[in-house]
Formats: sequence, structure tokens, C-alpha cells
Amino acid sequence: MNNYERFGEDQTSNAHTSVDLQAVDETSSNIRDVHIKVDKDQDDIGTLKIYSTETKQGVEYIDDPSAKQQLSLSQSLQASVKRVIEHPVFRIVLMLLILLDFTLVIIDLAGSECSSDDTLENISHVIISLFLLEVFARLFYEGRQFFRSIIDVIDGIVVVVSFIVDMVFVALADSKSCQSNYARLLVIGRVFRIIRILRILYIMVQQKRHVAAASRRVISQNKRRYQKDGFDLDLCYITERVIAMSFPSKGMMAMYRNPVEEVARFFNTKHKDHYRIYNLCSERDYDETLFHNRVERIFIDDHNVPRVREMIEFCDNAREFMAQDQQNVISIHCKGGKGRTGTMICVWLIECGLFDGAEESLEYFGDRRTDLSVGKKFQGVETPSQSRYVGYFEKVKKNLDGKVPAQVPKKISTIKIFNLTGVANADGKDLSMEIRVDGLLIYECNLGQNINCTLSKLPEDDSIG
Repeated sequence: MNNYERFGEDQTSNAHTSVDLQAVDETSSNIRDVHIKVDKDQDDIGTLKIYSTETKQGVEYIDDPSAKQQLSLSQSLQASVKRVIEHPVFRIVLMLLILLDFTLVIIDLAGSECSSDDTLENISHVIISLFLLEVFARLFYEGRQFFRSIIDVIDGIVVVVSFIVDMVFVALADSKSCQSNYARLLVIGRVFRIIRILRILYIMVQQKRHVAAASRRVISQNKRRYQKDGFDLDLCYITERVIAMSFPSKGMMAMYRNPVEEVARFFNTKHKDHYRIYNLCSERDYDETLFHNRVERIFIDDHNVPRVREMIEFCDNAREFMAQDQQNVISIHCKGGKGRTGTMICVWLIECGLFDGAEESLEYFGDRRTDLSVGKKFQGVETPSQSRYVGYFEKVKKNLDGKVPAQVPKKISTIKIFNLTGVANADGKDLSMEIRVDGLLIYECNLGQNINCTLSKLPEDDSIG
């Protein structure tokens, strides 16, 4: 099952520690995922190698698509320049320079044609020179990829032509006296100012694209990203056949999340006709026709958990799809591609047999979702209830053969809340509670007003009941 690029031959690792998790080959359902090997060197920086389960002779590695490649000196320099040019601070500075340049043009237009302020003109020349430098910098680190984008080419042409016109006007203005060539300079000056305004407006529109790209990297923090073949998405392969990503967005949200069109292009290019997407967001959706209606909905509120029944139904659906073809992949997302996404992916990792328990699957998902080369923040499942529900599924699979537990009626008589110190007023009087079954509200209370409850403070263990 080699659905993405293969690099190199068999490799040996000089790793300090290794976690080796064997693949699953279930003949009953024809579900097979990859053998995953997570190596950590002495600096505790994780690297992951994925190899084909279909070839058992030796170790035939397939590089992790989101892994960092070894860079030559020139490539390292290009990467350094790219980090500077695409940094949000640099993009904000460029936007401020655009606004400054626009202000200078307005001031210049307010004056007479022969009394332009040399200081303002010189500042404008410096600004366009900086934009020219930015274009050359992008040309340096993008290489031929720069010329494959019509927008980038037009952007470069506009900046270069603007710079040339700028310099030509300076030469004409210096070589002719205003009195003897007033009419001629009047026309040239007006044309030049119009060109500057058009240039400013165009560059401002183009900066939106670059600012959006920088914003996405900031929002995704150190989540592992897919940055190959013209893609830059908050998306990573958890296994060879399981993908985690953030929400495919449109409008303003696409400024800092994955643009839905780019996500669709990724799947329709890399996994054409062999993918299924699970949207876990109850609060938002998108145009599913972009993915040829290969989207399943599981409605889970943000920072909440799926029902046990929904976890089982998800596993049945995913198993049926994965068994149809060895090239089939599933992609799971919520809003940030972390909490709800990690919960369901960890459930699937237990279901398909890659892991026996919740703890190992949660740890593995966090390792795969976190890019330690960018930052140390853990990008796995952190909400306690979500981790706990992965544990519930483990028990359901082991003890109940994957079946929904039988309903057992319970009557709530007492609720105890511990460790109130530092929580709001620390006395529980500002708390309220709702209990819902299948989304239906069956009970609610307000502790401060003693509505449907009686509040008792238990000082001996900093709790209320």
C-alpha cells in the first residue's frame, strides 16, 4: 500500500530509544495498516518512519510525508530566508509600509506638481525598493515554483515595473527644470502618482494572501504540517492510512485555518477516489461537493466527547470503508484537529489493533501531531474527559466485544466537586450544572441560588456537595 512517494532504500537507525509497534493483518476484514516505528535520539527529538506492511523482507521504508528532510547548505539558507519573509511580523511591517506609502501619495497629490517634498519621495523610493527585495527573496527560496504561480509572476512584474517607473521619473525630474518643462512634468507626475496608487492597491491585495499563510502557521503553532508539492496545510499522517487535520475553512476563517479548496485539492490529488473524511464539528460545516460527497458527519460539541455509541458506529463505518481497498485512507478533523480529532483517531487505533490500550494510543497521537522542531507544546489530547472516553472505548472493546453497554438506570442523589481553590469565587456559588442524555436536557441546577439542589461546603477537603 504505497499511496505516497517512496524515498531511498532500506535504512538503519542510530536511535537512542525505539518504540516498535507491529502492524495488524486481519484476514477477516482485510484491514491492514502500517508498521510504525518511532525513534527518539539523545536530544529527545522524535522521527518517524513508515514502511509497507505488504513487503516483509527487510525493512522497506516510506518516509513520513510531513517529515523534515535533510537540507544542504543552500537549502538551509533558502529555508532561513523563507522563515523571515513569511514571518507574521515581517508581513505586518509590509502592510504598515503599504499604508505609509499610500499616505505619502495622498500628501504628494495635495501639493503642487513642482513642489513635491524630496523627503517624502525618498521614503517612497525606499518602500518600493523593499518590496523589490521581498520579491527577489521569494524568487530565491521558491526557485522554479515561483514561476508556476501566475499570481506570484504578476506580483513580481508589478513590483519590478513600479520600481523602474520610479527610477525613470526620478531621472527625468532631476534632469529637467520645473520652469522649462512644467507641462511635461505635470503629465508625467500625474501618471506616476496614478501608477503608485494602483501599485499600492494591488500589493495590498497580494499581501492578504501572504498574511493569511503566516497566520495559519501561527494558529497551528507546532502541530505537524504537510509542506510538500505546493501544499502548506495543518495536516499530518498519523499512520499511513489515517490523517488528522484542522477544519477546512472558507471566508475569514480561511485566513488562519486550512482553506477548503486547498484541502480538496490535496485529497483529490494525493488520494483520488480513495478517501473518506469525518467532520466532527457540530458547530460548522462546508461544501461537501468539493470532496465529491465523501464526508461523514459526527456531531460533537467543542471540548466535548462523543457518545460511546458514536465511537462504535464510527469504527464500524471506518472499518467497512478501509476494508474495501488497501489504498483507502480516512481523514478526521474537528476545528483545530486536536481534541475531538485525537479522541476518535485513538479510538480507531485501538479498534484496528495497532494499540492495545488507551494510554499508548493517546501518547502516540500526541507524538505524531506535535512537531518538536518547531516548539515543545504538546499537541495531543489534553481534555481529561476526552482521554477518559478513549479509555472507556478500550473497556468496551475488551470486555464487551465492541458492543454498546446495556443501559443501567441511575438516580443521582449527591454530586461532589473537589479542589475549588482558585476556581472563580472558590465557594461553588457561581456554578451551575446541566445533565443531558442524547442531547436532551433532563436536569439542571444552580448552586448559588439552590435551584433544584442544596449546596453544602465541605472545608475539610476543599469541596462542595
